[in-house]
Amino acid sequence: MMGPPAHESDTKPPLGKTSLLLAGTLRELTVHADVLALLPDPAIVRNCLDLAEDAAGAIHGSMAAAHIGADPERMIAAPEEIDLQILRDMDENSPHQRFERIADAFEDWKRERPDRASLFLDDCRGDIERCVMTECHETALVVAPCHGNMDAQDTFYDLLFKKHKLVLVPPAGAYSGNLLGHVVIGWKPHKHALRTVVAARRWLAAADRVTVLCIDDKADGNYQRTASELLDQLGLRGDVVAVSAGGRPVGETILEFARSTSATCLLIGAFKRGYFMELLLGRITRHLLSHSTLPLMMKH
Repeated sequence: MMGPPAHESDTKPPLGKTSLLLAGTLRELTVHADVLALLPDPAIVRNCLDLAEDAAGAIHGSMAAAHIGADPERMIAAPEEIDLQILRDMDENSPHQRFERIADAFEDWKRERPDRASLFLDDCRGDIERCVMTECHETALVVAPCHGNMDAQDTFYDLLFKKHKLVLVPPAGAYSGNLLGHVVIGWKPHKHALRTVVAARRWLAAADRVTVLCIDDKADGNYQRTASELLDQLGLRGDVVAVSAGGRPVGETILEFARSTSATCLLIGAFKRGYFMELLLGRITRHLLSHSTLPLMMKH
């Protein structure tokens, strides 16, 4: 059985970290937030925080931020797993050092605007799966990277495939803002795509423009018809567009359409066949995660 993850309340908060509070207080702020910026990798802290701030502001909702990280000294697992985590220290520094880098980046971001003064950073270390469950089980939208260090990759997998959360993935490069200026939805009438649109309804309703993209529609127009019906049922306004891939990969076609229409965010149902099959087959989700320069909102 896995033990509970350790939190910042287990130790005295480091001096100078004015945004660290007792975990009991932070947990209330974190688990009830509409949008949670989950920060497992120091390299992408700013993008995650900027995205989460925009996503929360768009729906006039609340935002929280939390560090999450594997710590072999605070987890109960097989010896092989603990040894693997210990070996990470040579390349990625210790769990405490990784947290310190994230906390410093968070403080730098927070100091840039006075209205961020009420935002605080939770800290959950131990087993990644348990930390994800602890921090995210009530959150409507989680902002988290899909690439990066081992913590980031494990967190992304758990969010999608074990907690089935609506996840907003930052782009690999800089985030240019205007998250909901034009949301493009990659649509096929499959359950995972339907679940994603329903879960994202609050953000789609707040978008300036929504386009539902139907690629290689059936001869009877089934994709367009079901897309229009879904928008009506959810009370959303948007255009429904059908295009042909022309023999190109669907992921490439989605990205080309997004570029040509100045999209600011892509929404897709992620990994129809499951994570490992997608890795083997190189399907649409993996292509978008690897090549998109836009934020990706997705749910499995």
